[in-house]
Amino acid sequence: MSSLHLFSPPSSSSSTAPLIRSPFPSSFIVPSHLSMARTRSVRCTPMRSKFSSSFPRIYAFSSNDIKVGSNIEVDGAPWRVLEFLHVKPGKGAAFVRTKVRNYLTGNTVEKTFRAGSTILEANIAKETKQFTYKDGAQFVFMDLNLDMMHMIICDTSQTTFEEFRLTEADVGDKKKWLKEEMDCNLLFWNGRVIDFELPIIVKLTVVDVDPGLKGDTVQGGSKPATLDTGAVVNVPLFVSIGEEILVDTRTGQYTSRA
Repeated sequence: MSSLHLFSPPSSSSSTAPLIRSPFPSSFIVPSHLSMARTRSVRCTPMRSKFSSSFPRIYAFSSNDIKVGSNIEVDGAPWRVLEFLHVKPGKGAAFVRTKVRNYLTGNTVEKTFRAGSTILEANIAKETKQFTYKDGAQFVFMDLNLDMMHMIICDTSQTTFEEFRLTEADVGDKKKWLKEEMDCNLLFWNGRVIDFELPIIVKLTVVDVDPGLKGDTVQGGSKPATLDTGAVVNVPLFVSIGEEILVDTRTGQYTSRA
């Protein structure tokens, strides 16, 4: 931990020390390199994780409010709703038929809920982390976007950044769009990473493609191009090696030149 200093103005009893007015509130902690007057040392306490709370959030909603993208908790596991359909049969009670994916196992199953029944919302938090490097078969993410106040208060040269590691199985096909220094959203449930989200649009570089022909236009055909992440996408005929393009990670399709 780094040592900090609390601003303390000179004593009024001193006739020689000039009065220095602090630009900070009286309770503000000032680093040693910013302090201009007499100081006393204190310790910088690490920022607490939002997941360390002993009072977890518990929300519930009606099955009638289910929609695509809803996060629900069933049988002690978190699920994401992929599809849903409200069914009102001629006889019997209405129900909601869903297709859901288990965040922990990746399995996709169908589940039905009685219309109007209460469903627990999965307590899933989302945080932006940066993919920094690949360590063997693990993808390492770190929080490099420190809170500005924390950077002012603490000596960042002694700050350690918490790592979050995902395996090849965790990342899956998303790795073909993943580049170092890319900001992604990590999803946490009960303090553990259960999934991550890529940016919707990513900028990638063409490293291999057939040469473009003179006169090729947007209205022409397409050709496969290999990108710097190893992904292959169809691009217009005029795209050449070395160009940067934008790709929609949801569809894997070329959108435009960068």
